[in-house]
Amino acid sequence: MKLFYSDSFVLPLPEGHRFPIAKYALLRERAAAEGLGDLILPEAADDRTLLRAHTADYLHRIKTGAMSDREMRQIGFPWSPHLIERSRRSVGATIAACRVALSGDGFAANLAGGTHHAFADHGEGYCVFNDSVIAARAMQAESRVRRVVIIDCDVHQGNGIAAILTGDDTIFSFSIHGFRNYPFRKERSDLDIALEDGTGDAGYLAALETGLRQAIERSRADLAIYLAGADPYEHDRLGRLSLTKAGLLERDRMVFEVCQNAGIPVAITMAGGYARAIADTVDIHAATLRLAASMSG
Repeated sequence: MKLFYSDSFVLPLPEGHRFPIAKYALLRERAAAEGLGDLILPEAADDRTLLRAHTADYLHRIKTGAMSDREMRQIGFPWSPHLIERSRRSVGATIAACRVALSGDGFAANLAGGTHHAFADHGEGYCVFNDSVIAARAMQAESRVRRVVIIDCDVHQGNGIAAILTGDDTIFSFSIHGFRNYPFRKERSDLDIALEDGTGDAGYLAALETGLRQAIERSRADLAIYLAGADPYEHDRLGRLSLTKAGLLERDRMVFEVCQNAGIPVAITMAGGYARAIADTVDIHAATLRLAASMSG
């Protein structure tokens, strides 16, 4: 399986910053140690590619550092040229994973990505560019697919995805997330399933099964982009849905098998993960990759 990474483009964060940036390098090291796939550095997404989802004004201001302090606080990272390069590379990784999955491998992964809170004209929630929408539209522009389904299993609603795709019936957005969690103002996806705190494995998997069936039937997709968030985990600082590691692995299995049975290739992104012990987040992401590698063509 092909695994695309961007952690070598270091994002400088102040000491004590709450975002677990170290998880990406740790995941790449785990993937290498276990031989989960070929590790590949992706090309950076250029401006033309980023404009598939973002406004020219936002792209100009974010890449030149012309954002206000308030706008950068909304994103959650300090501005730097490193932030822009890393974000471009992460988008490039999702695009590359889509191409590989469609080429016959069936599965490929970005070891980061899933930045689903980025809107057309602003970023928020640790998300600068919306890699899922950009990658889906890039595949359409390259005539590789006509229709795409985005399966968002991060614990937070993919509000940026939903907002950008309003009126676009060629990319189907499905988000299963915590009802009482961030973002507190939800957007409308094509299919939203909002769950109460403490839902647990059984309730989550039952809801996911229903949602997946609807999403696959309604999307008629040629490609799935899967946001395999680790943050529904029971010991995640931001999660609250109380899934176990076994439950999260069963979630992945359900997504992969439903897509595989429908003949839909899957590009995987990691999305969120904020476990109290960073090793737990890495374990969850690695388990997702291990399962995909075992099913890859």
